[in-house]
Amino acid sequence: MKGIVVYDTSYGNTKKIAETIAETLKESGVEVDLFYVKDVKKLSVKDYNFLVLGSPTKFGTMSFAIRFFLGKVKSEEWMNKPFAAFDTENPENLEKKEWSAAEKIATKLRDKKMNQLLPVLKALVLGQKGPLKEGEIDRTKDYARELAIKLKEEKES
Repeated sequence: MKGIVVYDTSYGNTKKIAETIAETLKESGVEVDLFYVKDVKKLSVKDYNFLVLGSPTKFGTMSFAIRFFLGKVKSEEWMNKPFAAFDTENPENLEKKEWSAAEKIATKLRDKKMNQLLPVLKALVLGQKGPLKEGEIDRTKDYARELAIKLKEEKES
């Protein structure tokens, strides 16, 4: 089972979360490629069994680059494949689902008939530019370990 982690970033916080997810999945024995969204030229579905997608939350939604990327994810190619979604956002947004990039990404991927393995990960950023709130990297590692377990269960079923 091989997957792809795709992210957009503004100030480097979402990149840190994406890198942590990819590294932790690899440490858990899951093969994964990591891409900055603007470096993904052509996504070959044949190469990947799952998708992890993340964006900073800007003005209550995902970045334009992630929205464009989602437009290239074809339902017929990705149907029933597992996914996870994450974002970075300010703590005051936490209670507002409608203000979350990850929630919107997850909705779009579910609409494409993909299989959401875990609730979205919302990594908290202090201020407009960060840094990440203390403890968010550890929380991300826990999330990625749980994701690895779910992916392995998925592979066996």
